[in-house]
Amino acid sequence: MQTNLADFIRDTAEGQEADAILRSCVHCGFCTATCPTYQLLGDELDGPRGRIYLIKQVLEGKPATVSTQTHLDRCLTCRNCESTCPSGVQYGRLIDIGRKVVEQQVPRPLSQRLVRAALKEALPRKWIFRPAMKVGQAMRAWLPPVLRNKVPQPQPAGRWPSASHARHMLLLEGCVQPSMSPNINSATARVLDALGVQLIVPPKAGCCGAIRFHMNDQEGGLDDMRRNIDAWWPYVDGSAGVKAEAIVMNASGCGVTVKDYGHLLQHDHAYAEKARRISHLTRDISEILPEFEQQLVQKLRAPAGARVAYHPPCTLQHGQKIRGRVEGILRAAGVDVQLCADSHLCCGSAGTYSILQPELSYQLRDNKLRNLAAINPEVIVSGNIGCVTHLQSGTDTPVKHWIELIDSALAPN
Repeated sequence: MQTNLADFIRDTAEGQEADAILRSCVHCGFCTATCPTYQLLGDELDGPRGRIYLIKQVLEGKPATVSTQTHLDRCLTCRNCESTCPSGVQYGRLIDIGRKVVEQQVPRPLSQRLVRAALKEALPRKWIFRPAMKVGQAMRAWLPPVLRNKVPQPQPAGRWPSASHARHMLLLEGCVQPSMSPNINSATARVLDALGVQLIVPPKAGCCGAIRFHMNDQEGGLDDMRRNIDAWWPYVDGSAGVKAEAIVMNASGCGVTVKDYGHLLQHDHAYAEKARRISHLTRDISEILPEFEQQLVQKLRAPAGARVAYHPPCTLQHGQKIRGRVEGILRAAGVDVQLCADSHLCCGSAGTYSILQPELSYQLRDNKLRNLAAINPEVIVSGNIGCVTHLQSGTDTPVKHWIELIDSALAPN
């Protein structure tokens, strides 16, 4: 694709990156076949190729419009198109650049600004989100459906292991997961404890940065990333008294972001090298457990034999390019796990998308649940808190994180 970027961005780091991405696109259109919003709406501008043209026009100096902003807003950033693209177009990075420029050119209505400001300020701050979630759970029966869907039933956190081990790993708690589904983190800690690994949660680590960054407050998102690096670094260099061999992610939406710290902070001289080190150490829990597979199987009780449907999050299969790991772990543990038809498609959660684009989000959720129900599962599992909560809002079948399944099958100590 030929490009002629406008002066305002041509010589910037973002402009050079966008130019390289745009030039790698060969207009083939393979991406449209796997784009969830294109499948629903049938509009070229609601598919990756159309959005790439819109971004190209804006970066070449054509003023952005409300229509431009709407088509970019409708993108889930699921990155399915990246898995499909034969040319390796880094679409996810391009749309972040394009959205930032469009946001600067197109003022949003007051109602949108208020909702977005509330999401950016409340979700990353546990001291705001935790009490708000408790109030919501106490009043859940009286909430309108659109809010009730975002407020899961209260759940016990479960026991956090107290044993010390020679091996140490860090865990990013996440900003919403401890309040919405606290057992996920505890289950992760118990499974690793059974395998001789102590999980440490540095107290000053917080939101991974994805919420602000993908809502066009990119500087705020980068600040969140720097804060996490500062919180983790004493455990990386050993000055905290222990040295962590990995940073564990059990929310794939956080994992895909932290693995990108090295790229996103590459031009920050104070943090670039540390960010690369953090990204190198970051691993999804599904990447860690295969190392312990034989030991893990020995620790399990007789498998329950539950029929399980697995929904692989987009941030795991398309963002992190991790496929087959979860299914392999579950099958080794004796679980009858199945993927549904169109398992590559997004469930519609996509971070804040289900709040900002509810109509499209719920269409995708219902399509996904129909495919999952065809397996006739006793349990649905996934690997991201957003997917778990979103899917659970549309079905009576229990939806859990897959690590909770492994935890429940462990023999008691």
